[in-house]
Amino acid sequence: MTINIQSPCPCGRTLTYAQCCQPFHLKVNTANDVETLMRSRYCAFVLQHHQYLIDTHHPDYLNGLTVELLAQGANDTEWLGLDVEESQNDLVEGTVTFKAWYINNNDIDAIYECSQFQKLNGMWYYTEGEQRAAELPKRNDKCVCYSGKKFKACCMRKIV
Repeated sequence: MTINIQSPCPCGRTLTYAQCCQPFHLKVNTANDVETLMRSRYCAFVLQHHQYLIDTHHPDYLNGLTVELLAQGANDTEWLGLDVEESQNDLVEGTVTFKAWYINNNDIDAIYECSQFQKLNGMWYYTEGEQRAAELPKRNDKCVCYSGKKFKACCMRKIV
């Protein structure tokens, strides 16, 4: 997927892609905290920048993950929005709890995870995450894509 660099960043911050995650993807900047890294990784999933995902995954936790494996089925997923619930880090470790909403096979779901990160040689890396069960929004809840509409009038229509 491509994006206009002046479009809102898919990570959900109120900046353009050029001001937000693009400098990380281009290796111009590195994330100063775990939430920024996690948001840039979500954006990389949306834009299918799979090499960035490998580059920001702690090498001791890759477990055979490759660009090719990440690319499998990537075109079948429509990413809808990111909801960061909690983020914290100290000087060497951190966690981010989030929901990354998507549509796949005409079904809405979320990766609901408490991700763990470690700092190695001055850079943050994703290590592993604890998966949780996501609960779909109710019909009258705000939509997960942040359109400002109710779920029933927005993304819920994509699956009915």
